[in-house]
Amino acid sequence: MTLAIETNGLTRCFGNLRAVDGLDLRVEAGKFYGFLGPNGAGKSTTIKMLTGLLAPTSGSMRILGEDTSDAEKARQIKRRVGVVPEELALFDNLTGSEYLTFIGRMYQMPIATVRERSRELLAMMSLDNEEKKLTLEYSHGMKKKLTLAAALIPNPDLLFLDEPFEGVDAVASRVLRDTLKRCVARGATVFLTSHVLEIVERLCTDVGIIAEGKLVHQSTMDEIRAAGSLEELFLETVGSDHVERQKLSWLEE
Repeated sequence: MTLAIETNGLTRCFGNLRAVDGLDLRVEAGKFYGFLGPNGAGKSTTIKMLTGLLAPTSGSMRILGEDTSDAEKARQIKRRVGVVPEELALFDNLTGSEYLTFIGRMYQMPIATVRERSRELLAMMSLDNEEKKLTLEYSHGMKKKLTLAAALIPNPDLLFLDEPFEGVDAVASRVLRDTLKRCVARGATVFLTSHVLEIVERLCTDVGIIAEGKLVHQSTMDEIRAAGSLEELFLETVGSDHVERQKLSWLEE
């Protein structure tokens, strides 16, 4: 079994808060992995550590088989990884094509390859008719599609997606889903966080659930379906008592 992501005791503290607490993840290469949890569970902090944006307080990580504590190996790994962060950070005064060219050059790709892939990605995302529009003028859905295009331009072996479907309309959502399916079909690994359980249930092959910084469940979607539904598992795992606490007294009268 080849692992795309492996963590051992991965921990991140902010003062006295243990945002991620001793995380032991195992994600096989070529899988579509859904990483779930309630708000504040530690999902985004985990992705930031896995992508090198945030240093862990303790623990270790291996990404695509390489130890990320080795600085040179960590740089090499980043050339094989694409990221769609939760908070989109585009350059407002660039067009979509200019932005993709910038990202491609950051990956040290040949300019001819960057231009060819940029044209194909913009067309696939239905952004090719917005050639002269600055990203400042893009809608939220357009920005999501451009960010995914930027993550795909190096043809990554591993793709991290933090809430990619949030605030995206049905048409853009379909484009994103189809694109991600094609990535997995060609052998890439996708690591996805989302609050939309229906999308996770439809797309993912494997699921992990984090609560209060700890990994509390990990299994395949086939195993989950055999036992019930993802929603039932999620509520049982993170605590159905939390759902009870959200009731409003005046609606129960």
